[in-house]
Amino acid sequence: MFTSVIIPAAGFGERMGASVSKQFLTLRGKPILIHTVERFQRCNEIAEIVITAQRSAFARIGFLVSEFHLTKVRPLVEGGERRQDSVANALNVVDPRADLIAVHDAVRPFLHKKILLQAIEKAAEYSAAVVAVRAKDTVKIGNDSAFVEKTLDRSSVWIAQTPQIFKREILVHAYMLAKEKNIVATDDSSLVEQIGIQPVLVEGSYDNIKITTPDDLEFAEALLRRFEG
Repeated sequence: MFTSVIIPAAGFGERMGASVSKQFLTLRGKPILIHTVERFQRCNEIAEIVITAQRSAFARIGFLVSEFHLTKVRPLVEGGERRQDSVANALNVVDPRADLIAVHDAVRPFLHKKILLQAIEKAAEYSAAVVAVRAKDTVKIGNDSAFVEKTLDRSSVWIAQTPQIFKREILVHAYMLAKEKNIVATDDSSLVEQIGIQPVLVEGSYDNIKITTPDDLEFAEALLRRFEG
């Protein structure tokens, strides 16, 4: 089973309020992006890693890839205006041998290998798999005036994370349809759902945070100490 990973890393991370893009902020002296990529580099089931980035960051990332001996990383791909555009660009260069394609956020460096392997296994079996965690809090649907319209049944609510893994032909089809119909979504699963595929949920970990704010970065420093023991 040939599995490729796409890591969109072309964002600027305005919410972080830092002078550098959030994927280049460091944890224990190492950029978040590198922590993330290393999770896949160390997994034998992953055959290649495709990173999308702003062209202005190519030299920097190329140096880091060499410095940390990330041998599975393919030549960098220029990212698009949106995350969705970046993934679409990456799909054009994924190895034709790929059976499965995973998409993972560049700033989720705490993916457990066991969960990754479970997601690969489920994607191979069911064609599409999404790592997610059960909602801890009660979820309310509000209207434009900030009044509660509905309270959801928490037992059926999941918070989507990444990786999200799909059979190659399914993800390519979903992105082709999105382009044709100008469909915009915040994750890949939403596009796959548009073509009638129902992804299976793989229970993830609350450790698998997406680092987007200064508070997240502070928590990540503490989490890294536990994660790497």
